[in-house]
Amino acid sequence: ISLGIDVCDLGLSTTPTVELMVTELMADGGIIITASHNPSEWNALKLLDSKGEFLNAHSGNEIVSISENDDYDFTGVYDLGIINKVNDTMQIHINSVLNLKLVNTEEIRKHKLKVVVDGVNSTGGIIVPLLLKQLNIKFETIHCEPTGHFAHNPEPLKKNLLDLSNKVIEFGADLGIAVDPDVDRLVFICENGEIFGEENTLVACSDYVLSKTPGFTVSNLSSTRALRDVTEKHGQSYFASAVGEVNVVNQMKECNAVIGGEGNGGVIYPESHYGRDAIVGIGLFLSLLVEKNMKVSELLSTYPKYYMVKEKINLSKEIDVDNILINLASKYSKDNINEIDGLKIDFKESWVHLRKSNTEPIIRIYSEALTEDKANRLVDQIKNDIKSC
Repeated sequence: ISLGIDVCDLGLSTTPTVELMVTELMADGGIIITASHNPSEWNALKLLDSKGEFLNAHSGNEIVSISENDDYDFTGVYDLGIINKVNDTMQIHINSVLNLKLVNTEEIRKHKLKVVVDGVNSTGGIIVPLLLKQLNIKFETIHCEPTGHFAHNPEPLKKNLLDLSNKVIEFGADLGIAVDPDVDRLVFICENGEIFGEENTLVACSDYVLSKTPGFTVSNLSSTRALRDVTEKHGQSYFASAVGEVNVVNQMKECNAVIGGEGNGGVIYPESHYGRDAIVGIGLFLSLLVEKNMKVSELLSTYPKYYMVKEKINLSKEIDVDNILINLASKYSKDNINEIDGLKIDFKESWVHLRKSNTEPIIRIYSEALTEDKANRLVDQIKNDIKSC
């Protein structure tokens, strides 16, 4: 306000809610204060443009430069901006999801599902129950007090969701729903307490969308191959982007994809907006589930089963990481390689993706194969290749 800028204060919110409200309120941009899945001392700013989308690298660098050089002017005392409190933005968000053509609210309501929600003591504990209530879903909640003190590691992985798995079985629920603190990542728990898998969130939602609106799909290079398989099953084409939501969105716009996202449980559905949105993901997934009229574990069994391994290798500061990637690209030149973000090597029934860190002398290695043993062996093979470079 000292710069003469009017501020719309949404209060406690979610990342996708803020993204939607930027355009809803015709704002020039948006600021989200969050530490995401990190401890509170890591609170920082997520910056959005006038479309409610994350800034690209160029715009981000511009803002850093303005800040570092104090290149801005404070306004006069009579021209200060004003703060407007804006209420009910989560309900506006929910309404936008319930009004999506492919979200079958009527059928979801008829099925009277039973659900358990883990909101990791963040704002997901507010908005997800609010959504379920309006879908006539009976639900139980755990860790849904928005205190910001996470009851467990907020990464939506199996080892962090044992409370949810146990509660699903105890409650006799049809499924469990877990979101991250920003509510832009989503994972489900099957009725038997087994995890559906964050990689499969986008796969299932894409399967549903493609069955209604054929078109292209996009995910980043480190996401499961199952999305490509499901996309091709529908007779459509899959495209890969560099890692990062901005890169996924750019690729989606370039090929006019009908759905995309990331294997971390992030679903991006352009009919709503170009941002990862767990509320949109829940709407699409529940629509698929009631249409199939099957258990969540049965739905999971219909998708390709892959196993992913994520590791990193520490290197000395003297080692030229770029040169290692060049040598590996040469070694595997007869295979299908992609170098838009590190090096990805696609084999017939597996793949491996290597990315260098911009801050540490390490290489992150991701692999996926039909069995966990094969995925681990592929990582070991690449580690040996790196040592011999």
